[in-house]
Amino acid sequence: MMKNQINRLLLLVIVIIALVQSGYSQTVISPITYSRFINKVDSGNLDFAAQKLNVSIAEAQVIAAKVRNDPQLGINYFNNEQPSKQMGYGGSVSISQTVTFGKRSAAIKLAKSENQLSQSLLADYLRNLHADAAISFYSALKQKMLYQVKQHAYQSILSLAKSDSIRYAKGEIMEIDAIQSKVEAGVEYTDLLQAATDRDKAYADLSLYTGTKKVSLIYQPDADLRLPYNSFNVSDLIQRGITERADLVAAMQNVDVAGKALVVAKREKNIDLTISLGVQHNAEIKNQIAPAPSYNSYNAGVSIPIPFSKLNKGNIMAAQRRVEQASLQYNQAILQVQNDILKSYIQYESAAKQVHHFEDGLLKQAKDVLDGKIYSYKRGDISLLEVLNARRTYDDIQSKYIETLFDYDSALVELERSVGSENLK
Repeated sequence: MMKNQINRLLLLVIVIIALVQSGYSQTVISPITYSRFINKVDSGNLDFAAQKLNVSIAEAQVIAAKVRNDPQLGINYFNNEQPSKQMGYGGSVSISQTVTFGKRSAAIKLAKSENQLSQSLLADYLRNLHADAAISFYSALKQKMLYQVKQHAYQSILSLAKSDSIRYAKGEIMEIDAIQSKVEAGVEYTDLLQAATDRDKAYADLSLYTGTKKVSLIYQPDADLRLPYNSFNVSDLIQRGITERADLVAAMQNVDVAGKALVVAKREKNIDLTISLGVQHNAEIKNQIAPAPSYNSYNAGVSIPIPFSKLNKGNIMAAQRRVEQASLQYNQAILQVQNDILKSYIQYESAAKQVHHFEDGLLKQAKDVLDGKIYSYKRGDISLLEVLNARRTYDDIQSKYIETLFDYDSALVELERSVGSENLK
C-alpha cells in the first residue's frame, strides 16, 4: 500500500513538471547580452525618455529668453465739439518701445546655464539608471544560476530515488530508505518551483528596464556572473570621480546658475526707458471767434521711472544667499563623492576576497565529499542520511558561492557608480 502511494506521488510530481514546462513554453525567451541589454535600456526605458524632455524644455527656455519687448502702437481720435462749436477734430498715431539695459542678456545667460544644468542632471540620471539596470541584470543571472543548482539537485536526488526503488525491489536496502529518498525528491522539487518563481520575477525586471511591452517576451541574461578582478588605486579613483562624476558636475553647474541668477536680480534694478514717437493731425477749426487752419504736429519723448524700488534689495540678498548655498552644496558633494568611492572600494575588495575563498578549494572539496558519500552509500557502507547531509552542504556552498559572485558584481557596479564611470569592468 505504501509503495503504491509513493508511486502515485512520483507520478503527480512528473505531471506538475510537465504542466509548468508547458505554461512556460508559451512565452518567448530571448537571450540577451549585457551590452545589448544596456543599449535597450538607453533606447526603451520610459523614465529616461521622460527625463530627456527636461533638456528639451530647457532648450526651449533659452529660445524664450531671447524674445525682445514688443513695441506699442497707439491710435487716438479727438473731437472738440465740432458739430456745435466748430472747434475741429483730429487724431494721433504713436509708437513706443521700452528699452532695458542688460536684463535680456542676463536672462539669456541664465537660461543657457540652466540648460547645461539640465544636461548634467540627465547624465547623472543615466549614471544611476545604468547602475540599477546592471544590478538587475546580474540579479537575474544569479537567479538563473540558483535555479540551475536546484534543478541539478532535484535531478540528482530523483535519480537516487529511482535507484533506491530498484535496490529495494532487489532487497538490497530497507523500504524506509527508499521512501526517504522519494520524500527528499519531493522536497527538492518544492525548492525548484520557488527557484523558478524567483528567476522569472528577476527576468520580468529586465523587461521593465528595457521598456518591453510584450508580456510574452522574456529576456534571459546571457553572460558570465564571474567578472574578472581588477586592482584599483583608491586615490586615482577619487580623483577620477571628482572630475567625471555627473552629479558633481551638476553641483558645479548649479553654482554657475546661482551666479547668473544673482546677475539677473541686480539687472532688474536697472532703469527701463520708454522711447516714443508720434504724429498728430488737427483738422481746420471753423469757429468764427478763433478760426485756425488744419495742421500736423510731431512729438518725441522719453519716459523714465522713478526708481523707488531700488531701495528694496530683498531679491538681491536672496540671490546672494543662493550663491553661498550652492557653493556649500558643491563642497559637500565633493566630500560625498570621496566617501562613496572609499566605501565602495572597501566593499569591492571584501567581496573579491570572499570569492577567492570559495574558489580556493572549498567548492571542489564539497563536491569530492558528496561524490565519496554517494559511492559509499551505493556500496552499503553508510546511511542515506549522510548522503543527504553531504548533498545539502554542497548545494548550500554552491548557492552561497553564486550569492557571493553577485555581491562581487554588485560591489563593482557600485564602485563604478561612485566613480561615475562604466569602464571599470
